[in-house]
Amino acid sequence: MKKEIITICGGLGSGKSSTAKKVAEILEFKHFSSGDFFRQVGLELGLSVTETNIRAETDPKIDEMTDQKMRDLRDKDKIVIDSRLAHHWIPESFKVYLDLPTEIAKERIMNSIKEDKLRAQSEQVSSVEEVFEKMNERFESEQKRYWTLYKIDNTKKNQFDLVIDTNKNNLEQVVNIIVSEYKKWIKEN
Repeated sequence: MKKEIITICGGLGSGKSSTAKKVAEILEFKHFSSGDFFRQVGLELGLSVTETNIRAETDPKIDEMTDQKMRDLRDKDKIVIDSRLAHHWIPESFKVYLDLPTEIAKERIMNSIKEDKLRAQSEQVSSVEEVFEKMNERFESEQKRYWTLYKIDNTKKNQFDLVIDTNKNNLEQVVNIIVSEYKKWIKEN
């Protein structure tokens, strides 16, 4: 049974949060960011997002809190979730993967950090090179935990209903593609 839920996954810097916010706005859905939730958990622990990821490798409570939040959202309707694992926890959602080469992602992340106070606090980086290094540490930590905990490789694109290259499409185009494809998907049996 399909749910009126869109889950947006993707690599670091692919535009998950920006895209999810715009899609939610257009469809008049709510928006939830597991990354923001995870960052807030880290800040409450006095840790950067990278440190939170590393701590989560040995402290399963951190992932359990985030994952439970995702499972709870399964009971909602009219919500757009940007998360690396929501597609797994909510299989009846319209599952989107945003793809972006790493070299381009690091520049986008640095620009995002400059504009977002929560990200700036939680990332604790000052240069593009440091962003790239932290980004890779974080990605490797997440992938390791997802596989250890759930045997999930969220980079396998065949588990998504829609894959979009965010290097070849700007934010407006990506949002329009998702909204259009979601509307078709939700009408199908």
